[in-house]
Amino acid sequence: MANIQTEILMGLKSLKFLLIEIRPVHWVKNLSLFAALVFTGNLFDPELFTKVFWAFWVFNLAASATYVFNDVLDKKLDRLHPIKKYRPIAAGQLPVSSGLALATVLSLASLYLASTMNSLFFFSVVAYLVLQAAYSLKLKNISVIDILIIASGFILRVYAGAFVINAHLSVWFLLCVISAALFLASGKRRAELNVLEKTPGVTRKSLARYSVGLLNSYVTMFGNAAWMSWSLFTFFESPRATLPVWLFLAEISRTTTINKLLMITIPIVIFGIMRYEILIFEGKSEAPEKLLLTDKWLVASILSWIALVIWILYGGISILI
Repeated sequence: MANIQTEILMGLKSLKFLLIEIRPVHWVKNLSLFAALVFTGNLFDPELFTKVFWAFWVFNLAASATYVFNDVLDKKLDRLHPIKKYRPIAAGQLPVSSGLALATVLSLASLYLASTMNSLFFFSVVAYLVLQAAYSLKLKNISVIDILIIASGFILRVYAGAFVINAHLSVWFLLCVISAALFLASGKRRAELNVLEKTPGVTRKSLARYSVGLLNSYVTMFGNAAWMSWSLFTFFESPRATLPVWLFLAEISRTTTINKLLMITIPIVIFGIMRYEILIFEGKSEAPEKLLLTDKWLVASILSWIALVIWILYGGISILI
């Protein structure tokens, strides 16, 4: 009886380590698959929502596979890292063989499920897995390329969501996605540079080729590009005002004419970027997904932005042009 209880406890402990290793908190990044659904006006279409919902879970499996594979390759360096040393593989709580098996199972499962949905979506999952594998094996050690690869992961997520519902995204939205992705990626590297300064030699080689000034300029450049591209998107892609209140304001004066309702969200976007830059320069953006869930000002700005976008696009105050 004691042996059975011991085996059960060991099994539960192993399951706990597996759950920690696949990093469910990072799945928040995969919510970007819903972007195409929202901005094409199809959020409340049951059939399309179901497709994106399952695509989200497919990407969760694929992303977790890449996290585990990367941890297997980086286990020695992770043991020297002040945060990563607690990951199950680095801490010796999960064998490397188990990690490789888990990564393989997750990859195959994601590919199989993707193949049942849509050919372009399937190829986007393949591209994501290949790109992330190349990143883990070599590309993460090449400066500039490493930032571009991290950013490409966000872009692939957004367009995978568009592929699965056969949606069109404007070139202005593409610019928003690219700019925001590069902003997050360069911010991640900027925060990691702080860790390197405190504990030399514990992080990837590419960081040694970055200076604080260079990464600061990247963050500033892409932060500006992000809010500017969003502003252009709202200007060119905003729905037309149709409710009597908006039409009444337009009758009073041309100054109060409102045909670009999404532009209301621009101040919130600027505030969110400014807040994130504060966190970047404080060295707290090494894990963007955690900040998106824990920093109260960042969470408030994101929720406000989402609420306004949903209200403008779906609240009955306007119609799409």
